[in-house]
Amino acid sequence: MHVWQKFSPELYVSEAPMPPVRHATLILGSLALTALLALPAGAQDSASDDFSTWLLSLKSEAMESGLNGDVVNRALDGVQPIERVIELDRRQPEFSLTFSKYLSGAISDKRVAQGKELLIKHRELLSSVSQKFGVQPRFLIAFWGLETNFGQYFGAFPLVGALATLAHDKRRAKFFRAQLLAALQIMSEGDIPVDVKSSWAGAMGNFQFIPTTYLDSAIDGDGDGRRDLWGSLDDAFSSAANYLSRSGWNPELTWGREVQLPNGFDFALAGLDTTKSLAEWQTLGVRRADGQNLPGVEVSGSIIVPSGHRGPAFMVYSNFNAIMTWNRSIFYAIAIGHLSDRIIGKGGLVTPPPVDDKPMSRAQSMELQSLLTARGFDTGGADGVVGPKTRRAIRAYQISEGLPPDSYPSLNLLERIRNQ
Repeated sequence: MHVWQKFSPELYVSEAPMPPVRHATLILGSLALTALLALPAGAQDSASDDFSTWLLSLKSEAMESGLNGDVVNRALDGVQPIERVIELDRRQPEFSLTFSKYLSGAISDKRVAQGKELLIKHRELLSSVSQKFGVQPRFLIAFWGLETNFGQYFGAFPLVGALATLAHDKRRAKFFRAQLLAALQIMSEGDIPVDVKSSWAGAMGNFQFIPTTYLDSAIDGDGDGRRDLWGSLDDAFSSAANYLSRSGWNPELTWGREVQLPNGFDFALAGLDTTKSLAEWQTLGVRRADGQNLPGVEVSGSIIVPSGHRGPAFMVYSNFNAIMTWNRSIFYAIAIGHLSDRIIGKGGLVTPPPVDDKPMSRAQSMELQSLLTARGFDTGGADGVVGPKTRRAIRAYQISEGLPPDSYPSLNLLERIRNQ
């Protein structure tokens, strides 16, 4: 679970082994880390002393808050910064993922087949959880598949060591200090052992909950007195369903559907910030992917085009927004929805993403932002991260040039602006 991500997730690779996902970290920046490793032994000892002093302060804070002293001591004694955590946090992929690349990594025939088997295998438990929390079983299986490949990968880093490394670092110290204290509280309550493993950013168990989410949403589904998100699927499914339910999940709705857009569709209407009823979209010429009329129900939705006007279009409903509280990535949310459809026997996309779509490098994204800014379109700065403000600038530029305003950053768009 990556509910803490503030960046544009399409530009990053998750800590999970697969896609995103999901879809963060360290004591020093990468340059500072390199410098530290080059320092003489005395200087390195000083850095170690600084971490030890910081850790003693955190231990005192944990004790004063009423946590179990024995647990806190066992968890924190001997903890040292983990250099690999810093490396992973600082590593920024050079190229973004295209929707085509992302989806092919997230959804395979093997994953679909395994999801179908598990949906049948755990039907009774999933049905019980669904009745209690109002989340359809196929979605729980889809989240399980994308987060840990159905429980095959929980992470290999010591939770306390990873979070202590992140909390000591200046970049996101406040956030990860809260995660570390939450982890110590969970340990004090007896739900997890002090030597539990996690992702490098502290995500845990079958559904990769971060500690504060664990405290807030984890459920003891089997009634044994522990919230075990590793060994108890009852606890794991109940916790995931509880989180989604509290995020506004509507059991009467699906996530969305692929749709067909009419010729001349106004792509300025695409995006999660525009919502219309299905009747209104029908009037505008939007149809199901097979050309049939949209459902005649009183439901509202938004149109999204994750690979621009040349790729597939989707009508998404309120449950799509609930998925995005889990992971703030449109690619991830579509993958969850589409995988859940495939698990119950629905087919692949009618309009596949364009295979010739090429990823933009960070340098190219920065150049695009700079060129747009120079032409009076505010991107919010040239940082190489194509977020909402940059997409609005792209749309404004496209409208000014008479192009389909799909807000999609592409190499073709960059080349066009270069040549002007």
